[in-house]
This record gives sequence, C-alpha cells and structure tokens, in this order.
Amino acid sequence: MASTPSKRALPSKESSLFKELLTFYETRQLKKGQKTADQILKKFPEHGETLCMKGLILTHMGKRDEGRELVKKGVRLDLTSHIVWHVFGLIQKGEKNYEEALKSYTQALRFDKENMNILRDAAHLQTQLRLYDGLVETRHLLLKLRPNLRQNWIGLAIAYHLNGNLTEVKRVLEQYERTLKNVPDYDVEQSELMLYHVRVLEDLGELSEALSLLDVNAKSRVIVDRVAIMETRARILSKQGPTEETEQSWRALIQHNPDCPDYYKGLLASKGIDLDNITDSNRAEALQILRDLSTQLPRADTPRRLALDVSIGDEFQELVRDYLLRGLKKGIPSLFVDVKTLYKDTPKWMTIEELVEGFRETQENGGSLDDPSIPSAHSSPPSTSHEAPTTYLWTLYFLAQHHSSRDNHFRALTLITTALTHTPTLPELLTFKGRILKRLGDPVEASVAVNEARLLDGQDRFLNTKAAKYKLRAGLIEDASDILGLFTKKDAPSPGADLEDMQSLLYLMEEGNAYRRKGRLHQALKKYHVVRKVFEEFEDDQYDFHGYSLRKSTLNIYLNLIAWEDNLWSHPAYVASAIAASQIYVKVHDDPSVSKDALSSGTSTEAEKKAKKKAKKAAQKIQEELKKAASTSTNEDKGLEVTPPKDEDPDGFKLLTDPEPLERAWKLLSPLPALVRNNIDVWIAVYDVAVRRGKYLQAVRALSNAKALDPEHAELHLRYLHFRKTYSALPSPLSGPVGAIVSNTLSSLLPSELSSDLYNSQYLQRHPADARAVFSAARGLHLLDHPKEEVEDMIFGVLNREAHLQLKVALEVLAFLQGIRSARAEEFRLACDQKFLLSSVFKNPAELALLQREGSPKEEQQEVIG
Repeated sequence: MASTPSKRALPSKESSLFKELLTFYETRQLKKGQKTADQILKKFPEHGETLCMKGLILTHMGKRDEGRELVKKGVRLDLTSHIVWHVFGLIQKGEKNYEEALKSYTQALRFDKENMNILRDAAHLQTQLRLYDGLVETRHLLLKLRPNLRQNWIGLAIAYHLNGNLTEVKRVLEQYERTLKNVPDYDVEQSELMLYHVRVLEDLGELSEALSLLDVNAKSRVIVDRVAIMETRARILSKQGPTEETEQSWRALIQHNPDCPDYYKGLLASKGIDLDNITDSNRAEALQILRDLSTQLPRADTPRRLALDVSIGDEFQELVRDYLLRGLKKGIPSLFVDVKTLYKDTPKWMTIEELVEGFRETQENGGSLDDPSIPSAHSSPPSTSHEAPTTYLWTLYFLAQHHSSRDNHFRALTLITTALTHTPTLPELLTFKGRILKRLGDPVEASVAVNEARLLDGQDRFLNTKAAKYKLRAGLIEDASDILGLFTKKDAPSPGADLEDMQSLLYLMEEGNAYRRKGRLHQALKKYHVVRKVFEEFEDDQYDFHGYSLRKSTLNIYLNLIAWEDNLWSHPAYVASAIAASQIYVKVHDDPSVSKDALSSGTSTEAEKKAKKKAKKAAQKIQEELKKAASTSTNEDKGLEVTPPKDEDPDGFKLLTDPEPLERAWKLLSPLPALVRNNIDVWIAVYDVAVRRGKYLQAVRALSNAKALDPEHAELHLRYLHFRKTYSALPSPLSGPVGAIVSNTLSSLLPSELSSDLYNSQYLQRHPADARAVFSAARGLHLLDHPKEEVEDMIFGVLNREAHLQLKVALEVLAFLQGIRSARAEEFRLACDQKFLLSSVFKNPAELALLQREGSPKEEQQEVIG
C-alpha cells in the first residue's frame, strides 16, 4: 500500500480534528464543521482534504461559489487523495454534471478501490448515464465487498437486466435465494423480488419454471400481491397456449375487476380470438362470449362496449341502440367520447346518427324510447312526453358532438343552442358550444361561452382551466392569467410563475402558442424553452430512484421507469414545443428583421406592466423572507442542489436575438430523430435546420425518412424543391462518399430528368382538390422565383369549391400572402371572411381588437373558492 504523502499527513491533534470534521459533516452540524476546518487550516493552510471538506460544507450552507473554489484548490493540492476526488464528484453531481462527476469518482476509486460510498454513487451515475457495462463491474465489486446485503444482490441482478443479460440475472437471483433463511410471511420487499424473478423467467421464455415459481411462492405467502399473482399467472398461461385453465384464470380476473378491457382481451385470446383483429370466422363466437359476460355481470359496461367493436350489421344496430339508450337515460356526459372510436367504420357512425336522430324525433313528438318502433317526425305530438326531460337534453348534447365530429358545425351549433334553451345552466353544454365556435374559427366567442360555463361553478378547477385555455386561444393572455390566479398560490410572483413551478405543460404550451400567434416570438420562445427545462427536470429526477428502488425492492416498477425515461423526449408536449421553437429560429435565421419586428410588437400593455410590477414586488418579498430565514437559522443545510439562478432573460429577448439560432434549434430537435421516427413533422423540422447548418447528409436522410412516411405530403414536396435549389447553388459539389450519397439520394427524391417547374406542376395535377397541396405548389412557384402575380393566381385556387379549403390552411395562406407583401392579401382576407361566416379570425385588426374587448369583460370576481 502506498504511503501517505507528507503534505497530507497531520499531527495527532489535527488528525483527530479532521475525523471530527467528517463526523460533523455526516451529521450536518455545518457550523461546527466549518469551525473545525478553520482550526486545521490555521496551522496547515494547504491541506487539500480539509480545504475540500470546508468547501463542501460552505456549499451546503449556500455559499456555492466560495465552496467550489476551495474544493478546486484542495484537489490541486492533493491529486492522489480519494477524499478530494469524492468531494469534487459530489459538487459536480449537485450541479447535474453527471459525466464529470463520474470521472471524479473514477479517480477517487483509483486511490481507494473498495470505498463503499464511492462505489454506490458511481453505480448510480453509471445507471443515470446508461453505462451498463461499467455498472455490471461496479455492482460485482459491491457484492464482493458486502455479500450479506440484499441490496447488493438485487443491484447486480438489475445491472445485468439493464445490460440485456437475463441469463445472468436468473443465476444471480437463484444464488441469492439459496442464502435466504426464515423469510417471514408478508414481507413486501421479498414479495417484489420474487415477482421480479418470475418476470425474468417469463422474459427468458422459461414459462413452466416461471409458473411453478409463482405458484410455490403464492401458496407459501412469500408473494403477497394477490392481483399481481392472478395477472402474472393468466399472462404466463396464455403464452403457453389456450387451455381451460387459461380461460379460468382470465375469468377470475374479470370477476375481480369487470371493467378492465385487457382482461376480456386475454379471455378471448385464450379462445384463439384476437379482439383487435376480428375475422368473420370468429366474430360470432366472440360476440356470444361478450353477450354471456354481459348477462353474468349486469352492472359492467365493458363487455357491452367491446361487443360494439365486434358486431356488425343488424346485431350492431341492436346492441348500440341499447347501449346508447342506457347512457342517454343515465345522463352520462362522456357517452360520445366512449363510442367515438366506432366512427372509424362508416356504416357504424351512420347507424349511430340514424338511431340518435330517431331518439330526438321520438322525444320531440312525445313518444317513448322504450318502444322499438320510432314514430315519424311528422306525426302530431301528444300533450305529454313519456321520457324524462334530461334524456332529451343529453340526446341533443350527444347529437351536437356527433355532427361536430363530422365537420357539420352549423348543425351542431343549432342543436347545442336548442339544448341551452332547454337547460341554460348545464356547464357541459356551454363548454361544448365553445368547442364548436372554436372549430368554426371564432375563438373570441368560444372563450365567452366557456367562461359562462366557468361562472356557473366557481369552485370547479376543470372549468377554470378550460376557460383560461380558451382565453389564451382568443389572445386574451392577461384575462387568462387572472382566471388562473384564482387557484394558484397567492404568495407566488404571478400565476404563470406558480404554474411553471408546478410544471403545467398545458399552460406553458398554450401560452407559448398564444404569444406566437400575436407575433411576440421572444415570449413564445421563452415558454417553449421552459417546456424543455421541465423535461430536463424529469430526467434529473430519476437519479433519486436508482438507490431508492433497490432499497425498497420496487424492481418491476423501477425497470418500467427506466424504459419510460429512455423515451422521455418523445412526449407529445416536448415534440410540439421543439418543432414550434425550431420554426421560429429558422424564421429568424432566414430573415433577421423578424426578430426586430417581434421585439417591437412585444411592447407591454398597461395591464402587463402592472402585472410585471406586481410580480417583481412579490419576488422581492420572497427573497427577503428567504434571507431572513437564512439569517435566523443557526445551522441550516442548504444542500448540494444548485439553487435556481436569477432569470436574466424573463421575456426571452436574448433567446430571440441569439447569434446562433440554428444551433439552439438543433439542440431542441436533437433527441427526436432517434425517438420519434413516425412523425413527419419532426423530419421536416430536422431538414429545415440541417440544410441551413450545411449538414446536407443529415438533410437528405431527413427527407428520405419523411418520404417513407408520406411521399405526397405537401410540406415535403416543397422541401424537395428547396433542397435541389440549395444544393445546386453550392459553389462546388460535395466531394467524396458524402457527396455521392447526397447526389444519389436527391435524384431518388426528385428525378434529375424532371425540371423543378415540371415537377411542381405535376404535383398540382395529382392533387387539384387538396387546398394544402395547391398552397404548397404556389409556394413552390415563389421558391422558384416565378412572378408574384403567377404565385397569387395559383394561391387563389384554394378558394375554389372543389379545393375543400380548411380554416387552418386559409390562415396559413393569408400569413404567407402578408409575408411576401402581396397586394392581394386583403382581397384574400375578405374572401375568407365571407367563406367562413361564423369565424372571427379573418377580421381586420381593428375589428378583432373590438371583439376581444367585448369578449373580455372586467367583471368583479365574486366566486368563493374552496
């Protein structure tokens, strides 16, 4: 063993003080620890280990910068001490710099190979960084050092599992179980471990062994989770093949929980029937099983609902009639959402429409819905109705949802208006009226309708949130903030700040989109970047579970967590925010004046100035309270976690004016290509950034992936033209293998024998009735430098009746015409205003501002909350 360096060795008195210093740190007696460190440093000012420990203590006391400098100095003074490297690793881990922390721990282990604390921390970091080969080695060493700890056996098994070596997992678990003696009944941790062992055997395909192990431990009361036993047993039996025992296991689960669809699917699978792929040969059998279960379980809705998926023709009509009647009479608001998945089948939605329209007519004519013969709508109505008034109300509500889903919004609006005349105080009617108006292009009136619903029940958080969301979509950002403030912390700097702390993705996305629609791109970028920050926190939060889950033996859930974290960045909210932010950065790169326009449009209103002033005062008050608390505390541990730094760019001005917008965009998009391969919008966004960064190989690969998903996509067509033009304009062709790949791929995407103009016109000929395709072809003309008049003439083709122009496309067309400063932009706006009669989005700015003022009453908030 190497001798201790002379500069590290301390006399007896100081050596005892150093041991006390370590004890004070471990027991979090930080003030005493600081004094003890100062005593040592007074005589030995260059003792590296003491300097590091003092720096670590200062960091815990909130003096991060001073503490970090002391630690760095201590490391330089004693590069061969495991203590200084361990402390440096702790500092870096607290700053979420996991790779550097692991390097520090690796250095520490060079000088103290068997330090249990350092090894455990290193194992957690290796898991966080997904370095599974190294994790196996570290866990092996931990087990070798302390074989009597269950946690070390489990840790090694999990390490092998994460590394994909299930055979070794099985061997480790079997060796560990052979060491067990006198395991008490109802030991939850041992129960979880045995369930994990069964899972491993199942994944290895050793089904008989898995089933035997499960049964033995269930009978001996080692496994205590009865539902998990039943589910695991049924699943394993199903993998072994359909038998009577398999069927009985699924039937037992159905009796236990009659409303779980997976149990019914398992039962049918045990009969050789795949519920998701029903064929004519097994349809009758599946339907009979579900009918029998409905009879046996009269209070269960699930078998009746699944029977609707299976049945067709007259059987479907009979079953869906009973199902709908039951839901309408009970007044189930979610009935339409329940049956909406049936609408993929045209005959089924047509049957539903016919039935429910018949129910409406019957009730309006005073008939009874229990009578299978529905009276004619033209017969004279009796004096009294045989149905409860609420049944008629929910019938109208269902029909409004039905017609709106079929894009028949005018009919839906008529029905919901009739329902509101019948019962004006039902919040569901007003919220859905708001949804219809939103789909018709009138976000202002939609927000008014939803706000009326909110006022009917001031204590309902759902209605409060829905009203705020619709205010944001109407551009009434300050009003939305006032509504959200009803349920956020009163001592928070602002409602938005509290919602950011609560990681409300809905709020962040909606407000970001609202700012983007207003042209305030800096504030939109700020919200999109906060979304990324939320997901970074999700990623960091898993660190605590690497040790916790092993201690508590929550192994199956832990493995599910790791799998979820591996796909974290594919979450729809992150994907949407990354694409939206990248589009803004690309726009700024292409036209730097956009950022100037956005900043000039971002002038705060009086309401916003007051809100910011109020938020600033609240933030100052909170800081003062924190300082006061810190000064009165004699020994408070501030922890190693980095305190959130002061936000130097609260409005996003620095984000928008960043000198390298494409690099920022790529940082946001970079996790997506590996995780979200089936989203064409992702590949188009990746192309837009890559081609402007000069990454042509990456650009053509993005185009190829997008083509595999939808070769006729309108945006993709435009990117073909853009890439050919960009690549042709290069001063010299790319050389070497990269150049060959890019050229060959471009030729496969857009044949070299076709000119760009001909390719563009052929695309238009293939899609003359698709407004988005017409718009894409017109943009193609603009990209190919055709006269503006020619571009405008083609764009106005979207207004033709056969083009089926949608509201969203019309807004994009108008924005494009305004962007190229077309003299006909106003003409197009007026045409759309006439075409979309109930919309407000095509009003001129003055008219829209007036509508927003009318839809934004500053009534006194009289709701009593909670």
